[in-house]
Amino acid sequence: MFSTKGRYALRVMIDLAQQHSDEYIPLKDIAERQDISKKYLEIIVKELVHGGFVKGVSGKGGGYMLTRSPEEYSIGEIIELMEGSLAPVACLADGAEDCPREKVCKTLPMWTEFYMLERDFFYGKKLSDIVNS
Repeated sequence: MFSTKGRYALRVMIDLAQQHSDEYIPLKDIAERQDISKKYLEIIVKELVHGGFVKGVSGKGGGYMLTRSPEEYSIGEIIELMEGSLAPVACLADGAEDCPREKVCKTLPMWTEFYMLERDFFYGKKLSDIVNS
């Protein structure tokens, strides 16, 4: 299950993409449009900035904007930034140590198939797909 933080991060990214602006969008405007607490959005955009997905400027005329065009973001990368790995089991996560049961594990093929379906689904969708739907 995806957390509120992950779902709200998607909403922020969609909101920024919908503005079609070369100007920074104030966080209070995003919070009002999305009906999300500005305080909570501050936590979320901090992570989005740290991940390089948005950039922000303080002060008059400040706010946030995307660092790339909406076509260049996959939904999967946004979710993984906020939620961590999409891997359904630890042994499939990036950087996982080799499992000693890998050769005899009867469930690994099923988990691998599910993981590939999930990754293909979320990485196959672009931010622009959602904005334009």
